[in-house]
Amino acid sequence: MVAETLEGAMKQNTMFDIHKIRKDFPILSRTVNGKPLVYLDNGATAQKPQSVIDVLTHYYTHQNSNIHRGVHTLSREITIAYEEARKTIQLHINAKQPGEIIFTKGTTESINLVAHCFGNLAVSEGDEIIITQMEHHSNIVPWQQLCKEKKAILKYIPINEAGELVLDELPKLLSSKTKLVAFTHISNTLGTINPVKEMIATIRSLSKAAILIDGAQAVPHLKPNVQDLACDFYVFSGHKLFGPTGVGVLYAKEEWLAKFGPYQTGGGTIKTVTLEKTEFADGPLKFEAGTPHIEGGIGLAAAIDYVNAIGFDVIQKHEEALMTYAAEKLSAIDNIRIYGSSKHKTSVIAFNVIGIHPFDVGTLLDKYGIAVRSGHHCTQPLCQFYNIPGTIRASFAFYNTMEEIDLFIEALKKSIKLLS
Repeated sequence: MVAETLEGAMKQNTMFDIHKIRKDFPILSRTVNGKPLVYLDNGATAQKPQSVIDVLTHYYTHQNSNIHRGVHTLSREITIAYEEARKTIQLHINAKQPGEIIFTKGTTESINLVAHCFGNLAVSEGDEIIITQMEHHSNIVPWQQLCKEKKAILKYIPINEAGELVLDELPKLLSSKTKLVAFTHISNTLGTINPVKEMIATIRSLSKAAILIDGAQAVPHLKPNVQDLACDFYVFSGHKLFGPTGVGVLYAKEEWLAKFGPYQTGGGTIKTVTLEKTEFADGPLKFEAGTPHIEGGIGLAAAIDYVNAIGFDVIQKHEEALMTYAAEKLSAIDNIRIYGSSKHKTSVIAFNVIGIHPFDVGTLLDKYGIAVRSGHHCTQPLCQFYNIPGTIRASFAFYNTMEEIDLFIEALKKSIKLLS
């Protein structure tokens, strides 16, 4: 049944030829410990298609120069390419204008930028910030630090055993003191897809709080529409979206960017500097100090072009079939516990083998060429909720196959037998 679903999904889009797609990713042809690589750690970072690799190579071979400040040909060419990349991202997430797109090092820096700038502007002693119990540490620690510095209060939306947010608690947490609510679009550990539009509607009806969405795990699997979501901030990383490492995006409504002071200062952030004072640039340049990750920005745009050419509808159907197939196979193995049973989830299965530490399982799976993630996945409060040290996480991308899942299951059974 699952195989039929997958076949049907692929037929709906003639561009989705799994064998051709896999050839686009050179690393998928390598071996690990003498076995074919089965890469199921996409939640940590995704692999890169040749088109993205080619863009990076072309930049260093033919375009290497700095942006925004030069009048020579190379500088003008790459400045245009970099700003076109900003526009590609704007159109992809449906921001109103390219000036609402800030290039950062990744999701973590994007959140820290908002915490710093928003905190300085809008958070005072006794104010409140709300996050959730399922957040990645990158969407916990900056708010903890901000609340500590400002003597503000940090509140949490709890989760239930199924790995879903207990949304009945959200209205109870909101108050006139709530300044910001920050939550993940998709849980990196459980794969739970949060009902972000419903959450935003509740927040807007009961408070004037700003809203930040951590889209790091969402953007490889769906196409966010920030105007439809009506969030204030949306953040994500390039490397999880099949682009380069070291580059990410902060979408921020223009009204916030106009009010924010700079996050860092220096070259590129200024209009004029005298020995007495500095006048800062407008729009995103105020927040992009120094020479940016130029090739990262244009590489991310190339990755977005690649996934849009395939189409997110067919990507989602393929990944859903993979996840359903893997869950069925895992559930048939004795002493397996799967965490997170939300009806709305995607591309992640976190599990443990009862009585065996997840690190031991992950280490042994590597001997069979299977790359999974073992540990707390930067979600220690979530692991504390389940009273576990961590999990084994298998996370899927559109280039994974049923055959790879079969190899994973076979290797897992062998590993359990050796460790038991």
